[in-house]
Amino acid sequence: MNKDTLVSFDGVVKRFGEFVAVQRMDFEIGKGEFLAIMGSSGCGKTTTLRMLAGLEAPTEGMIRLSGKPINDLPTWRRDTPMVWQSLALFPFLNVIENVEFALKMRGVGKAERRRRAEQWLDRMQIAEFAGRNISQLSGGQRQRVALARSLVVEPEILLLDEPLSALDAALKVRMQSVLKSLQRETGITFVYVTHSQSEAFSMADRVVIMSRGKIEQIGTPQEIYRTPRTRFVAGFLGSSNMFTGRVTAANGKTVTLDTSVGALTLASSDLTSDVSVGKTATLTVLDTKTNLARTPPSGRVNAIPVKMMGEEFIGATATIYLETKDGQEIRVQKSHEELSNLPLEMGQDLVAYWAFEDGHLVMDE
Repeated sequence: MNKDTLVSFDGVVKRFGEFVAVQRMDFEIGKGEFLAIMGSSGCGKTTTLRMLAGLEAPTEGMIRLSGKPINDLPTWRRDTPMVWQSLALFPFLNVIENVEFALKMRGVGKAERRRRAEQWLDRMQIAEFAGRNISQLSGGQRQRVALARSLVVEPEILLLDEPLSALDAALKVRMQSVLKSLQRETGITFVYVTHSQSEAFSMADRVVIMSRGKIEQIGTPQEIYRTPRTRFVAGFLGSSNMFTGRVTAANGKTVTLDTSVGALTLASSDLTSDVSVGKTATLTVLDTKTNLARTPPSGRVNAIPVKMMGEEFIGATATIYLETKDGQEIRVQKSHEELSNLPLEMGQDLVAYWAFEDGHLVMDE
């Protein structure tokens, strides 16, 4: 185990009867890391977090914290506090009493726990609400109380189970900034479960993407966004156009696929030895790297005829929805300025194109 490793999952499996909730897991979480675990409902992300918290026991394998096995360690002896989706604040205690609670359970004296609780309320910018009942707080204020209650014990690791899911969009963005700043300032390891790509990618140092109990990919947000390892990851992120076909040519530097929209070529330096003629593969290209024109451009590009089917404006960008001749949807995301030289109309015939170097190849399993 690396000396900078705080948590390790070694061959961890979780079954509920015959159902395998988490397939074999082997990965590490570093000290001071912000790790996000994401995936759709039922993928195993919350079960993984609950095993780390001690709320579920692994069926197989070992979980270690600071090098020590914790499979048989009860929850209250793990020092792995959790911020729940529901926040789970005590309605019969006021704000500062909620924050003091964990310290009281650890036998910290009254004066010391009050001092530390006040310090964290001030840090979370809610000191003025110390004497209020929980019912008198807004959603964002309750969120800060829950964080202060978990962090006042100064744990090595903090577990967060979709803590922002009940907040409105604007408040979510503000709380993302608060969480990331707190994590950087304290150096505490955060393990954050979410189904939201924007939350995971904006805050985490690394992201774990899960599907059906299996880890599909672990990497930095940039790595996963630019080079998805599996077709599932590319589809789950929803930021790439995907074309599946049979490899008809491969020379180590370029690959050509025969797809439903025609022959497509990819030029990349990261092509692996398992790319060979006759195999099935998927070419992915980011919607931000896909361009539009009235006529096919020249040069090293893939170009396919499309018809405009719709558009969506979000702030400074627009997403153009297109359809190929075989009915496949393609998206192009550009700034309004980039689209200003190409007047667009519903039903218009256009060409979608991208450079050979802008594609990414995923070999089908």
